[in-house]
Amino acid sequence: MKKVLIITYYWPPAGGPGVQRWLKFVKYLREFEIEPVLFIPKNPTYPITDKNLKREVPENLQIIKRKIFEPYSLAGLFSKKETETISSGIIAEEQNQGLLQSLMLYIRGNFFIPDARKFWIKPSVRYLKNFLKTEDIDTVVTTGPPHSLHLIGLNLKKALPIQWIADFRDPWTQIGYHSKLKLSKNAQNKHELFERKVLNTADKIIVTSHTTKAEFESKTKKPVFLITNGYDEVNFSETIVLDEKFSFSHIGSLLSGRNPKFLWESFRELIAEDAEFKKYFQLRLVGKVSPEVLRSIKENKLEEYLELIPYVSHREALKLQRKSQVLLLLEMNSIETRGIIPGKIFEYLNAKRPILAIGPEKWDVQKILEETGAGECFEYSEKEAVKVQLKKLFSDFKNGKLNSEPQNIAQYSRQMLTGKLVNLLR
Repeated sequence: MKKVLIITYYWPPAGGPGVQRWLKFVKYLREFEIEPVLFIPKNPTYPITDKNLKREVPENLQIIKRKIFEPYSLAGLFSKKETETISSGIIAEEQNQGLLQSLMLYIRGNFFIPDARKFWIKPSVRYLKNFLKTEDIDTVVTTGPPHSLHLIGLNLKKALPIQWIADFRDPWTQIGYHSKLKLSKNAQNKHELFERKVLNTADKIIVTSHTTKAEFESKTKKPVFLITNGYDEVNFSETIVLDEKFSFSHIGSLLSGRNPKFLWESFRELIAEDAEFKKYFQLRLVGKVSPEVLRSIKENKLEEYLELIPYVSHREALKLQRKSQVLLLLEMNSIETRGIIPGKIFEYLNAKRPILAIGPEKWDVQKILEETGAGECFEYSEKEAVKVQLKKLFSDFKNGKLNSEPQNIAQYSRQMLTGKLVNLLR
């Protein structure tokens, strides 16, 4: 088989969406006569872990682990909570930031460019130059964030006659939290310089959304390919029963900016207007939730209807998706997030429950929901339209007709997507 080196930071026992994409690709690559070789940190600092994901790692997979120095381990000595919060991407609005978080964000943004994993670049390049020659590997994939890993690929490409593919699970300078890092002009220029070098040096670039594809194509003449995230078929031994309550579930982190206050207001108003809605309504949030979101929910007197569940295993998250009446998909209301397609949407599609999505204007998610018929997408300015949709969903719930039969979702299966990837690796 053709060997391909994959350089990734997130790997089991890491939890969360960052690990899913390449764990699933690696799971299926051998079916296409590609032998993956993994290069990962030996001592990473993961904000969340899911040991169950280790079961999905293929047998006899060659995994190279090398030590990494992480400033987050030192920052944790000052405030473990703030360190975990920032590394998870949950950044409070500026007016709600304490002195310590503001200072940590400034240091993170201006002294660790492109990110806190920058110290892994030089030792990794030194080691991999010899490793690639010895193993006769001529194709390297880097996946980010963290985007430091792309700088490993950049240096290897300069030193060796390899094919280098840069996979962007999220944008770089256009990602939502980038503007919150309190960057100096010099730091911003460095980010943009590194981004240009990566985009103009990689042989191929992979992105996960139409918007990011268009953005990168405006910055480079190198080929940019779209391979979205996806879903994997999962068999459950037990029967999963739908909630008796009219449950709205959001699975995954809720950052400060993912806070549609008008949705919480709409829930409060419908509770006041409709006794039956009040009787059956339930709001379930699974994963890390920012204080700002919880504050908004409290202000709308929804605490007694709220089920707050900390991080759960991926398998348990899939069960919760399937038992929920409605699945919530929430994104920040900004131009920068138009190209963010949360990986959970594809698992939502496979869960076959109605989706209620709220995000920015011209959000790429809307295209997916329209083509699959899996739900409705709204902007932050559409409160009345959302209330109408909530009433419709509740009416269907009362009449036993709250169902979803999405169409054309096979294109998002992990196996199908791996086939698209293989065409780029050969």
